[in-house]
Parts: sequence; C-alpha cells; structure tokens
Amino acid sequence: MIQTPFYLIDKAKLLRNMEIIDRLREGSGAKALLALKCFATWSAFDQMREHMDGTTSSSLFELRLGREKFGKETHAYSVAWADHEIAEAVGYADKIIFNSIGQLERFDNQSAGIQRGLRLNPRFSTSGFDLADPARPFSRLGEWDATKIMAVIDRISGFMIHYNCENRDFDLFDHQLSRIEAEFGDLLEKVEWVSLGGGIHFTGEGYPVDALAARLKAFAGKFGVQVYLEPGEAAITNSTSLEVTVLDLLNNGKDLAIVDSSIEAHMLDLLIYRESAKLPQTGDHEYQICGKSCLAGDIFGEARFERPLAVGDRISVRDAAGYTMVKKNWFNGVNMPAIAIRELDGTIRLVREFGYQDYQDSLS
Repeated sequence: MIQTPFYLIDKAKLLRNMEIIDRLREGSGAKALLALKCFATWSAFDQMREHMDGTTSSSLFELRLGREKFGKETHAYSVAWADHEIAEAVGYADKIIFNSIGQLERFDNQSAGIQRGLRLNPRFSTSGFDLADPARPFSRLGEWDATKIMAVIDRISGFMIHYNCENRDFDLFDHQLSRIEAEFGDLLEKVEWVSLGGGIHFTGEGYPVDALAARLKAFAGKFGVQVYLEPGEAAITNSTSLEVTVLDLLNNGKDLAIVDSSIEAHMLDLLIYRESAKLPQTGDHEYQICGKSCLAGDIFGEARFERPLAVGDRISVRDAAGYTMVKKNWFNGVNMPAIAIRELDGTIRLVREFGYQDYQDSLS
C-alpha cells in the first residue's frame, strides 16, 4: 500500500475527458493544446498525447517540458520574456506569443524564424474573481488597441485571446465570441490562427459539446483561421484524487480530523480562492477536515461519513489535479504527496516519491 499523502491519477477518468476533447476536435476542426500552467505531470502525457495536439506554456521551463515530454505542437507564451531566455524559447517553440507590442518589437530579429502571435485582450472576461480576471482594470495581459495592433499585423500570424475562466455557460461563450468578432474582425481577417485560450468547461456534466464545436467551426470559417483551444482544467477535471490519512481526532466545539496533508502545501488554490475541497458527503457523522501545517486556516472543509472516523482511516479528496501538483510546495517542511497512476486495468503504479533530499535541494 502506498504511503499517504499521494495524488492518484485515474487513467479511466482521464480518458473520459480525452474522448470529449476528441469529439470537440473532430466536430470543430480546432486543435487542443494542454495548458501546462494547470497540469504538467508528465507521467500522464503518454495517454494525453494520443488525444491532444501539443502544449502551451507560460514560462521557459514549461515550454521546455512541453517540448521534451509531450512533443507535438508547442506554443510559447510569457507575460514577459527576458533577454537571456528568448533564444532558448525560440529553439523549443513552434509558435511564440508575445504579451505586448513592445516585446514583439524588442525580440523581432530573434523570433523572425518561427510563427509569432500577440495576446489580444478583449477587455471583458467570464471571471468573477479579481485575482484571476485578465480584463481587470489596468490589466497587463495583452494588447487591446486595434489601431496599434494593426500597425504591427505584418509581423504576426495569429492571436491568443484568453478571457474564459471556468465558463460553464455556452450561451455566454457564444455571446462574447460574437462580441470579439464584431470588435476585432478587421484584425482576425488578417491572421492565420487564433487561440481562444482555456477556461471553457466543456468536459463538465451536461455541457453542449456539439454546439461548441459548431460555433468554433463557424468562427474558423468566417475568418479563415485555424482555431486552437488551451484546455487545462477541462482536460483533467475529476481525474485525480489526493489520498490522505487521519492522524488525529479532537473536538473543540465540533469534531475535527487532522490529516497528513496541507492545503497550503498541496492544494494551494483552495486557500487562494477560499474554496472547500471536494470531500465525502454521505452519512450522519460530520467532521471538519484539517491540514497538519501550523497555518490556522489550513482546513480542507466539511465532510460527512457513514461511520465515525478513526486514526488511520484514509480519505479521498476528489478533483485534485488542476493547479495542485504544479503549485505544491515545502511549507512547514511537510512532505510532498507522492504521485501514482491507476492504469486502465485497475492496477496502481507509484510514479514518484519525495523525501528529505528533495526538501533540502529546494533550498540552499
């Protein structure tokens, strides 16, 4: 039995998402690039590679990982490339996407040998949380002035437009894409490809995948472009759990269970966005599930069980792939979860364990 905590990637559940991506690719003609900022656990790439067209990155290291471990088409984006990064980035990338006209002009000569794109900010988004809103006031994420963009249109072959955030509403997606067509159509007609980014929750239960496919196909036909999507969460949603063990039980006004993990260290987005983990919710025995770090708010959330918990019981935290493994850290020196994969035949394979040497090597 694998020592907890560990992330467990279930290939059967991952395959369900991949099959939906296949359906969308076939129906729309769009290409799907895995967004490494969300999920970069390359031990799962062998399965994902069969259903996706490549990767998109937000940094030099993500870019290199995508090229070396995933292969296929590789898009390179960064909010700002440094002088010492650009040559290496161009060497790994099939397309490089600049965040600003200033960066495009600065690295004009260095990037002239590959396809180049520019991030277009439509000045609206589906995000309801300011921290994650690319269209927030004074946003640094992309250019929006069509006149300025038109002046450099001959230097680029495409645009990246990332404005969706966990958008489960197809009608809203349709409406906003129509707005982009109306406001930026003159620009879109002059390029060869358009990436519509990630944040479209098309693998969610009940999402109208065929309607999305038709809408993307119409967009591509209208402007004569190759459409790209950059699914991150959509690619891996509900595929992975964080397996933890109860270390202690106490009651300080309510029943508390302390586990051998930490949201600060292992599921940081729960803390950042003040969300609760997806915990068991069946039965009459209620517990607050707490992390083992010294942070007072290190709390996974409320859970319910069929029987009282005991020290040594294991708990599965569902949907623990997106923005978790890529953000795990050594806060409090709490050991990082191992990584394991449940194969399609049901067997579980331990892929990676972490230990003291990894903690020591992360510091100096």
